[in-house]
Parts: sequence; structure tokens; C-alpha cells
Amino acid sequence: MTSIEFKKHAYEFVDWMANYMDTVEDYPVKSKTQPKDIYNSIPTEMPELGESMDTIFQDFKDKIVPGITHWQSPNFFAYFQANTSPPSILAEMLMATLGIQGMKWDTSPASTELEERMMEWLGNKMGIPKNWTGVIQDTASTATLASIITAREKKTKFNINDNGYDGTKYRIYCSTQTHSSVEKGAKIAGIGKHNVIKIEVDNELAMRANMLEKAITNDIKNGFTPLCIVNAIGSTGTLAFDPLDEISTIAKQYGVWLHVDAAYAGSALLLPEYHHLISGIEHADSFVFNPHKWLFVNFDCSVYFVKDKNALVNTFAILPEYLKTKTDGTVSNHCDWGIPLGRRFRSLKLWFVMRSYGLEGLQNKLRLHIDLTKWLEQQIIASSDFELVVPRHMNMLCFKYIPKDYTDSKENLNSLNEVLLHTLNDSGKLYVTHTKVNGVYTIRMSIGQTNVTKVHIKNAWNLILETARNLQH
Repeated sequence: MTSIEFKKHAYEFVDWMANYMDTVEDYPVKSKTQPKDIYNSIPTEMPELGESMDTIFQDFKDKIVPGITHWQSPNFFAYFQANTSPPSILAEMLMATLGIQGMKWDTSPASTELEERMMEWLGNKMGIPKNWTGVIQDTASTATLASIITAREKKTKFNINDNGYDGTKYRIYCSTQTHSSVEKGAKIAGIGKHNVIKIEVDNELAMRANMLEKAITNDIKNGFTPLCIVNAIGSTGTLAFDPLDEISTIAKQYGVWLHVDAAYAGSALLLPEYHHLISGIEHADSFVFNPHKWLFVNFDCSVYFVKDKNALVNTFAILPEYLKTKTDGTVSNHCDWGIPLGRRFRSLKLWFVMRSYGLEGLQNKLRLHIDLTKWLEQQIIASSDFELVVPRHMNMLCFKYIPKDYTDSKENLNSLNEVLLHTLNDSGKLYVTHTKVNGVYTIRMSIGQTNVTKVHIKNAWNLILETARNLQH
């Protein structure tokens, strides 16, 4: 493809992209395709001869787009958002064009040094201690795994990396509501998922600090070695907040690595009114949040801060002859700061987004989403047929449909709510997901898509009401 041909197709693609951003809410939010529809539409063999980009692009529009669930729709309220924004997309285009591999300072100094500065920008505004250091990981799951492995190596003076396990039985602690990445990390790190101790939660689904301390003291008496605590700042199911101040005191007392998982809610730390959520952070060891969720930076971009950068680097650094450079020891080589060797130029997206919006613009977006959630919360409270299952946290609502004067069983009510959720999603007009809270089937609604407005929330609520009424007939 010549540069002239490339330019022609690039213009066509950008026109399509811009139109998509303008019309994304016209698509069914959740794809209506059936299993294997896409697979069966693709030829069984690679083409022998190259095909024209016009043909390929047409197939993209005809075969791929119908199989897309539209995460960028302002009617997407499922899971947690995976937002993007125009400045982030523009940066991603430049990243793809440059095609760098930023594993070491020498392989692209700009990638390393921009990342260092972007971590400072975020840390300074979020209340992260000044003596901590930040680096970008791909996802929070990877960051959590990095924390578990670093905790393991620091506890053993880096002996397991060299010699393998010596039979010591380690324990990891988290609440019953904490993300599944903790168990996955324990499996990969060789700790074992059965050594992940799930701590009871209170009425708001936050970890009970007294039960954590009890579990730690019992484990010590029984020959286990407490290794790591994972403190959720915004759990996945309900956005519950573990009491970091209390938990950090326990971690410090027993010498246990404390990892703070704020994968979604961490973006709200750009708002000073939420800084209290990380009171006690100075006693923690690591912290992660995902700008690719609620800070309008497209996937993937996970920001990871550590108190002891030497422990992180000493855990992961490895230097074969072919990776040695003359700047080793004088610069940061981010390939030593996590699991992968290869690294994308993710800091470019952060730079574009933070400069384009500015701190005030980011804060306005976050506060708007929280205010929209407060409005819907009031509608649910005022409704005779719906109720909150747990209190609202930031921009997350967890609620259930319970018709007025309902007297049937809990199991049937769960089934009714499940039917409601699937009926809503099948409409294509919005997308919500569920969790279970103490056995109660609960509809989760996360209001944080980049371009969501009050109109979208009003329309969603009206659709929920209308759909629920129709279920009664």
C-alpha cells in the first residue's frame, strides 16, 4: 500500500469513526448475533492473494459491526465502563503509527519519560504519597498479580525467585466481595486459591477489619504466614469501600503487604471530596486504578503506584546480554517494573486526555455522572415497585424490582428480576448486568459512559418502568 493509498483509506476510516461516535446510540447496545454467526461468516482459509482494502472495510461493516456490543453507547450501564474519548482515540492512532516497543529507555526515551511525568500528574492530584512511584500496567489484574509476587519476594528476601518454594504456607486476605483477579493471582503466583482467605463484610458489603485481624492471628497460630491483604476501594459487585484506615493499621502491625485495588472508583480521587477514601494509604504498599474505565482513556491503561520501587524492580528485573544498554542503572527501564517485557506507549493517551480535558474538565465529567446517579437513586427510592439493595456508592446503583404488595418467594422474585434484566437487554435500548447480594438477584447500573446525559438516564428509567409493568400482564 502506498502512502497515497493509505491516506485515502485513512480518511475513509476517520469519516466512519467520526460518524460512529455521533450515531453510536442508534445501534442496539448489546449485539443481537447468535453464537457462531460471526465465525461462520468468515472464510475457513486465509486468502491466497491479497484483497483490496475497500473489500476488507466493507466486510468489517457488514460482518463485524453487527457482532459488536457497543461499550461507547451512552446507554451502556453494564459491568464497569471501558470508556474512550476523541483525544484518546487520536493518541491511539499516533501510537499505532509510531509502532514503538517501549520496553527500555533506549528503545524510546519519550515513552519512558512521559510515563514518569504522567504518573506524577495523577499521583499529585489523587492524594498518592509523594514518595511513591507510578508505572503503567495493562490491567488491574496484572497489577494485582505484580503486587502478590512482589510481596512474596520481599517477604522471602527474593529467595523464591532464585530457589522456588521452601514449604512455607502463605495467606492472602480480601473480602468476600473482592475481584476474582485476587484468586487468579494467587494461583499464578503459586500461593494457591485455597490460601486466599475471604473476610466477612458488613451491611454495606465492606470488609470487617476486626474479622481480618482475627483471621490473621488465627493463621499465625496455625503455622501460616500472612503475605498480602487486598483492600477494595470500590468492589466490583456493588462499589463497596473497605475501611482502608483500619485495614492499613492492621497491615502495618503484622507486617503484611497491603495492596489497594481501586480499579474503577480510583478515578474519583481526582475529586478532593473523595480523598478520605484512601485515608491510611501511607501505610499501604501498592495501589492500582484504571483510567481505561472511568477516565476516558481507551483500553488498555492501568496505573500502578508502589511505595518501594526497588522491591518491584528486584522482583521482575532480568538482564540477558541482548537487553543490556549503556544507560542501564541511570534510567528507568519499565520492562523491569512488571510481568511483560514488551510495552505499548500508553502514556501518550493519558497525556492527550489530561491536556485536552484539563483537571477541571475531568472533574466536571465525574461529578456529572455522580449527580445523574443521585437523580436516578431518588426515582428508585420514590418508586413503589423498586428498591435499592445496597446504598448508592458514587455512580453505581444496585436495585431490584419488587412489585407493590409482592408476597411470592424470594426465589421467584429473583427469577422475575432476571427476566426483567434480560428483557431490557434484549430490547437493544440499554445494557445492564447483575450481581447477587446475600442471595438477592440485583440489577447493577453503572452510570459513567463518557457522553451519557440526563436524557439517557430518564429514557433508561422510563424503559425500566414500562418493561416491569409489562411483565405483570
